[in-house]
Amino acid sequence: MPASSTPNALPLNPALYAPLPDDVAFLKATTGIEDDEELKSHILAIQERVYKVAPYPCFYGFAFIKTSISVQPVYRDILEIGRYRNNAILLEVGCGLCAESRKAALDGFPARNIVSSDIIQEFGDLSHALFKTTKETFPGKFIAGDILDPAFLSVVPPTRGPVQSSPPDLSSLTSLSPLHGHCSVITATSFFHLFTEEQQVHLARALAGLLSPEPGSLICGVDMGAKVKGPVLYNATGVDLNLFLHSEESWTELWDGIIFEKGEVAVWAKYAEVEFMGKRNSYLLWNIKRLNLRGSRIMPRL
Repeated sequence: MPASSTPNALPLNPALYAPLPDDVAFLKATTGIEDDEELKSHILAIQERVYKVAPYPCFYGFAFIKTSISVQPVYRDILEIGRYRNNAILLEVGCGLCAESRKAALDGFPARNIVSSDIIQEFGDLSHALFKTTKETFPGKFIAGDILDPAFLSVVPPTRGPVQSSPPDLSSLTSLSPLHGHCSVITATSFFHLFTEEQQVHLARALAGLLSPEPGSLICGVDMGAKVKGPVLYNATGVDLNLFLHSEESWTELWDGIIFEKGEVAVWAKYAEVEFMGKRNSYLLWNIKRLNLRGSRIMPRL
């Protein structure tokens, strides 16, 4: 959906650039740009390029330079998985410019074991431009594809018991299906709410099939949320988006009992209202963690 094909898209507003101190620290550490004005100019230039490709609210309002993974209650678990679990794979779906996986890599998750995916190929190139890297200097893998296409990601039941296949060579991946049962961490930010309720069930099953059966493996993310689940029409940039929002209760019921068998996972979901682009927006921060056979929480293997 290039901006040229969406004439109602709002023109960019540089005044909305107001990163928090943590955002600035993250960007300086990943881009190598220390000067505040130089950093701002760099971000605005990348924003202009990506907004022409995809006039999404996350690009208009600078959400693409923020990370939510680090505010997850399970963030310490994610980093410990990357540090101590052999060949642990982190997958970021609906990655945009890959800020979540870049943050995890900055904090110690091995970049060579990170896979990022979105439907637009240019996002991979713009991610390197944003963070001033190349495929050689940042070995994480980007794969473009339609996550609803079974040729790109087929739906299989969650793996129970040992995984029968060996982990794939990430450098040669062309789809996500070879990752079935091999992902220790899956992150999905501002992703599920873009789809219908039926599509969200399909995607939840698809991601569950990717998740490692090892206790402590987890899926996490943040989406727009509601106190009562249902469809909404959202327009923040002049482009109408038909969203379907979940509540704490409906999200928990979906994962614990429909996607996974009751008691196989621990689901945590927290509703909150946060200001974005001068408006109060409702969000759902959530994570799903696989449990051991007795259903108790355990930490990643050390």
